[in-house]
Amino acid sequence: MSSPSNQQVPQLGDVLWTPPADARAGCRVGRFMDWLAAERGRGFESFADLHRWSVTDLEGFWGAVWDYFEIQAAAPYERVLGSDAMPGAVWFPGARLNYAQHMVGRDEDLDEIAVIARSQSRDPRELTWGELREQVARARAGLQRLGVQPGDRVVAYMPNIPETLIAFLGAASLGAVWATCPPEFGPRSVLDRLGQLAPTVLLATAGYRWGDRHVDRREQVAAVRAGLPSLQHVVHVPYAGGPDDALPETTSWDDLVAEAGPLEFEPVPFDHPLYVLFSSGTTGLPKAIVHGHGGILVEHLKNHAFSWDLGPGDRLFWFTTTAWMMWNALVSVLLTRASIVMIDGNPGWPDLGFQWRLAAETKATFFGLSPAFTMACRKEGMQPGRELDLSSIRMVCEAGSPLPMEGYNWLYEQFGPEMFLNVGSGGTDVCTGIVQGYPLLPVYAGEMSAPCLGVDAVAFDLDGNEVVGELGELVIRRPMPSMPVKFWNDPDGARYRASYFEFFPGVWRHGDWIQFDERGASFITGRSDATLNRGGVRLGTSELYGVVEEFDEVLDSLVVHLEATDDLILFVVLRDGVELDDGLKSRLSDALRSGLSPRHRPDDIVAVPAIPRTMTGKKLELPVKKILSGTAVTDVVSKDALVDPDAIEPFAAYAKSRAATTDKE
Repeated sequence: MSSPSNQQVPQLGDVLWTPPADARAGCRVGRFMDWLAAERGRGFESFADLHRWSVTDLEGFWGAVWDYFEIQAAAPYERVLGSDAMPGAVWFPGARLNYAQHMVGRDEDLDEIAVIARSQSRDPRELTWGELREQVARARAGLQRLGVQPGDRVVAYMPNIPETLIAFLGAASLGAVWATCPPEFGPRSVLDRLGQLAPTVLLATAGYRWGDRHVDRREQVAAVRAGLPSLQHVVHVPYAGGPDDALPETTSWDDLVAEAGPLEFEPVPFDHPLYVLFSSGTTGLPKAIVHGHGGILVEHLKNHAFSWDLGPGDRLFWFTTTAWMMWNALVSVLLTRASIVMIDGNPGWPDLGFQWRLAAETKATFFGLSPAFTMACRKEGMQPGRELDLSSIRMVCEAGSPLPMEGYNWLYEQFGPEMFLNVGSGGTDVCTGIVQGYPLLPVYAGEMSAPCLGVDAVAFDLDGNEVVGELGELVIRRPMPSMPVKFWNDPDGARYRASYFEFFPGVWRHGDWIQFDERGASFITGRSDATLNRGGVRLGTSELYGVVEEFDEVLDSLVVHLEATDDLILFVVLRDGVELDDGLKSRLSDALRSGLSPRHRPDDIVAVPAIPRTMTGKKLELPVKKILSGTAVTDVVSKDALVDPDAIEPFAAYAKSRAATTDKE
C-alpha cells in the first residue's frame, strides 16, 4: 500500500492508497468476480471490465447478484428485466419476496450482536439477532392486532433507535408501507410529508434529549395527530423517561409487542412499495419517493457487500437521523449480516470528539462521516488518530456533499496508510450510491474512484453528449432496480418524469455537476442548478467553499449568483470576535480571484449568524437565490425543514435592503 509523503501535500488525482496484492481474494467484490468465473463462466481481469459488463448486460449482472446472495422468493421471476424503458423499467416480473425476510440474519447468527444502540436519552442497549427476530415477530403480531394489512401506511415520528427499526421490519413483513420523520421536525414539515400518505398507524415518542437538554414533543405530536385524519392508532414509544414521557389515548409500545407471534413474511411483488422517502421540502411540497421491496433488496446487497465490503463480523457506525436516506442505508447493513450502531442525540455534544470516541468504544470496522463534520474536525485542529484507538476501523466512508481535497489528506493523517477511504455520492432518489470507491481500486486525492456497479453514470453537456475531462450534468443512461417505483399521489407519473427525465428524454438527470476522467474517477462540484456561471466560466459552489472555508476566520459560507444583475453574493459565518472588515473582505476576494478566476470575486460579502441548512445538512443555495431575486420566504422554504429555522431571516432582511437600495437607484 502507498501513502502520501509527509513532505509533499497531495494534489488532485494523486494516489493516496493502492489495493494490496491480495485484494481480490480479500474483498467481497473480488470473491464475486471469482464466483462469476466459476459459476457463470465469465472471467473479468479488472474492475473496469466488471463494471462494463454490469451496465451492458443488465440481465446477466442483476441475475448474478440475485443468485450470488441467494435471495429468497416465494415465487420465481420470469426474467430479470421485463422492460428496460426509462422511466418504466420492469424488474424481475413474477417474483414475490419480502425485504424484511433478508434482514433478520441466519440461524447461525442468533447469538451474535446485530444492533448496538447509543443515546443521550437512555442507557446503552444491544440486540442479538435472536432478540431482533423475536421483537420483529412481536411487532408484526401487534400491528396485525391493530388491523394493518398489505399496502397500509405505517409511519413514525421517531429517532434513530431500535424500536424504529423493529417497527419498520414488522410493518415491512406485513407488506405495509413505511415512512418516518425525526422528532426534531416541526408539525408542518411532518404533515407535509406523512400527510401525503394517509397513514393508519403512527408511532411517536413524547420527547428526547439533545445533549444535556430535554426536548418535550408532546405538543408537536398532538398537532401531527390532529393533522392526520386517516389515523386509526397511535403507538407511544417511551424514550426520554420521567413523568412527562407519556402520550394520551395511545397504545403503548409494551402492549404492541406484548404477544409473541410467528416470524412470517408476506410475499409481495418485486416493486411492491417498501417505504417512502422524501425530498428536502425546502421548496414546495416534498416529493414522496416510493421505493420497492425488491429494488432496495438487490441494490443494498450489491452496494453494501461490494463497495462497502461488509459481511459477518463487521460493524458499521454512521450517525444519521431518520430524515436522511442514510438511515435506510444504515439499517440495510443487516442484509449483509454485519451489525450496526444506532446513535441518537446531538452528534456534536459535548464536543466534536463524541462520534470519534463512540466509534472507538463500539469497535466499528466501518466509520461513516459527512464532509461538513470532517472539515469541522480538521478546522478545530483535532487529532483523533493520535488520541484514540481507532485500529478497528478499516474503512472510512464520506457522503452527503463534496469532500474537499484537504479532507482526504486530513483523514489519512488520522488513520494512516492502511485505511481505505471510500468517498461516494448518490441520493435519496435512488437510495444508494452512484459513484464511489471499491476495494479493488486506488483512492485518488479529491476524487471518487468509479461509477458503481450496475450504474451507467456519465457526464453530459447541455446538448446531451457525453463529456470526459470537463464538467457536465451527472446522468444515468440505463435503468437501476432502485430507481423509484413511483411518486405517491402522482397517478400519471407526470411529476416523476419532470423530476428526472424532462431535460434529457429517456436518460436520468440526477442534478449534480460532475467531471469524469479517463480512468472513470470523478469529482462533484455541487448541484447543477446552483452552478456559478459568469462570463462563460462555470464553477461548482463547492470549489468556492473550498477556498473561503480554508480561512481560519470563516466557519461556514454560502454563495449565490444572481443572473439578472450578474452579481455574486458571498455570505460567511465568522468565528466569535471576528469582524468582517475591509481587510478580511479584501483577502477573501483576492483568494477567490487567484484560486478560481477573476470573474469569481464576489460583488458583496455579507456576515450572517448561520447558514440555513436542511435537516440532512445541505446548504439552501437555490432557496436563498430565489429570496434574493424577490420571492417571498414562505414561497420557497418551509422553516420546519431547517436545522435552524431562524437562519433564513438574515437573508430575507438582506434581500429587502438590497431591493430598497436598487429601487432608490
